[in-house]
This record gives sequence, C-alpha cells and structure tokens, in this order.
Amino acid sequence: MSSRKRVGVVGVSGYGGGEILRLCALHPCVQVVYAAGETSAGQRLGSRFPGLGGALADLTIQAFDPRNLPELDLLFLSLPTGESQKAVAELPRDVKVVDVGGDHRFVDGWTYGLTEVTGPAAIADSRRVADPGCFPVAALLALAPLVSKGLVEPRGIIVDAKTGISGAGRGGGSTFGYAEVNEDVSAYNLFKHAHTPEMREAVSRMSGGQPASVVFSPHLVPMTRGILATCYARGTLGADQAVKAAREFYAEAAFVRVAEQPPHSKWAQGTNLAFVSYAADPDAQTVIALGAVDNLGKGAAGQAVQNMNLMLGLAEQTGLELVPMLP
Repeated sequence: MSSRKRVGVVGVSGYGGGEILRLCALHPCVQVVYAAGETSAGQRLGSRFPGLGGALADLTIQAFDPRNLPELDLLFLSLPTGESQKAVAELPRDVKVVDVGGDHRFVDGWTYGLTEVTGPAAIADSRRVADPGCFPVAALLALAPLVSKGLVEPRGIIVDAKTGISGAGRGGGSTFGYAEVNEDVSAYNLFKHAHTPEMREAVSRMSGGQPASVVFSPHLVPMTRGILATCYARGTLGADQAVKAAREFYAEAAFVRVAEQPPHSKWAQGTNLAFVSYAADPDAQTVIALGAVDNLGKGAAGQAVQNMNLMLGLAEQTGLELVPMLP
C-alpha cells in the first residue's frame, strides 16, 4: 500500500465526490488517505458508503481545512461552483489539484481538463487541472473533430442536451424529488446556464481563435445518470465525412467511441466512455453531432481520475477500463 499514490477527496458526500471515491477504491495505484465533507464530517466512510470494506471504510470524514492536510500527491476538489477558489489559494503548492467544480475552467494557471481536446501531454505537465462541465464534455467531444478541422462553422452552434437528475448534485433540493421529476421533462436556465460560456470559449479555441457562438438548451429528464447532447452546426459535409473525421481525431483516444448510429446515454452508464455519432444534410448545410456520456463518469469523476492518472505519471486508462452497466 505504501507504494501507492496518496490522494484526497473533498466533497466526498456529494454525487461527484462519491463517484471519485468509488473509482479510487478500485484503483490499483492510488490510496485514498483523506476524505472531507461539509455535512458528513465525523462519520466513517463505511457508514456513508456501506459497500466499502477494509481500511477505507474506517477512514473518518474530515471537515475540510486547506491549511491542515495530510501528505498528499493529489487532491480532488468536488465542491459547488464558487466554493473552491478561496480554498485553492490556501493549499500547499506542491499538492497537485483536480478541481471538478466550475471555478477554474479557462483560468490562468489552470489547464482545461478535457483530455481528448486539450491533449494528454498538457494534462500530464500540469499541477492544477480544471475538469470540464458535464454538458460541455458531451457536446465538445462530439463537435471537436469537426470544429478543429474547419468542417463546420464555430458560429451559430445549437446544443440541445438532456441530463439525468444526478447532474443537479445531492444538494439539488426538494424540487428534484421523485414526485417532481417522474414522468416529466423540462428545460431550465435558458440563455443563462453556466456551461454556455465554457462551451463558447472551447469552440473558439478549437477553431483557432475564431469568434464562436453557442445557444445551449439543457433539459432535465427522469433518469438517474446520463447526458445526451444533440449539437447542430453549419457545414456542407456528409455524415460519412463527419464519421471519418471523428475516427481520425480519436484514433488514439482510450475512451471515445465513434458510433454508426445515434448513441444512447445508457451505453456509457457507470464508465468513463463517451460515444459520438453524426448525421448530416449537405443541401440544408446542417450537421448534427451527438455525444453521450455518463454525467458522473466522463462528465465528472471518470474524467477527474483520467486527469489524475496523467498528472501522476500513470497510464490514463488505469482503473477506468470499466464495462457499462446494461440494463
């Protein structure tokens, strides 16, 4: 055990932090030695997560104090947006950090942690990595092969996406209870979702700095996990050309699958996989790029562990070669 890298998880009682814990508990090269949570401080991890066994179950959840940490190789911050910026300023500089929240995306001194777009080498060379948002992961992975090759216009992109309830986090409140969301679909945060500027900035960078515009319409659907992003862009290519571009772009990607048919969100359930697919009408100059991920997997915790692997000098697939849960 002593040869394993020592990691900590802040926000362990939330859905994202709990998923990071699950993946790290199975990981052959890391050991969780520190867990922190606001509402669960003082509890044993085993009481919060009854499926854990051994020494990990007996680890006591701490109240997070960035000035009082054990020796760590890497710290995961899984906190609501707005809560990690101050904490990071008080962390020791020698501790590598993956921020799963939204405070440090495209912030100076931080690397944007969508590995397949930013590049594994850039992640590996970083001490501060900001995980992308869950919606941007699904949309950007679908769009990246087309935007980066100039096959579609970076302006006028429309992203229509559906997400499961866990995307709201464990602190989502009573409005996300079973009675409120069952047999219901609703749009929310139209024109003001926090992921819109993130997607716009990423698309602009992928296009070589051209101005980009994205209209994003998120929808809540009555399922626990998953995101399906349907992205509309202007371009005259056919579907076969889009698929070919994606297969070339992701030829070395461990977790992206290019599908012939529109993907299902359940294909990625419980994994770090992402599925992309394409349809096109050249006469209408419209390309549809679809991306499906598990919002807690590739959309959050799986991506965080993938980044951790690279930052700690491990193969990026380590501990993440999981088979989807079907049904």
